[in-house]
Amino acid sequence: MKILLLSDVESPALWDHYQPSRVEGIDIIVSCGDLKREYLEFLVTLTSKPVLYIPGNHDVGYVKEPPEGCECIDGHVVTCKGVRFLGFGGCKRYSGGDYQYTEQEMARRIRKVRREIRRAGGVDIIVTHAPMTGYGDADDFAHRGFDCFLDLAEELQPKAFCHGHVHRSYSWTIPRIVDFHGIPVINAYERYVLELPDPQPRP
Repeated sequence: MKILLLSDVESPALWDHYQPSRVEGIDIIVSCGDLKREYLEFLVTLTSKPVLYIPGNHDVGYVKEPPEGCECIDGHVVTCKGVRFLGFGGCKRYSGGDYQYTEQEMARRIRKVRREIRRAGGVDIIVTHAPMTGYGDADDFAHRGFDCFLDLAEELQPKAFCHGHVHRSYSWTIPRIVDFHGIPVINAYERYVLELPDPQPRP
């Protein structure tokens, strides 16, 4: 199972210079936010792969014009090709507006999806725009992570925690992957291919 993770910057290799070979073997495309609606629509049309997404803090246009042909997983558990995804868009509130949340507001959003998580029997991949506190976030106010994501990942033990928001172009010291108690925390900036064992049928 190969999952193409995207975030924050439209990849020239997938848009300006798209070639079918660049998505060969990809099963699912997942956007971690702050990508143009047209980019996601282009990918879902040209690749014929399922495209799942959450909004980033700059995706205010999604409110009136969400990406057509793509599935929003913000605040929901969605199973695609046997993989259970849980998504939370947005970032820490720093200026107000859509897709910005306080710590308490994000914790409340998590509580609202508890029933879906139980019904799905857990989740395989957590997809967020902002990272967890201390794992892939930054020191400035706008790019801090959420404390509640730490508890969520610790509880659910997903195969991966994927986020965007912190551009790896900000500094060469920003890692692609950090470890959180054995869970890979992946910065999806531009594009990254996550490989997982094929999901096994559940009873």
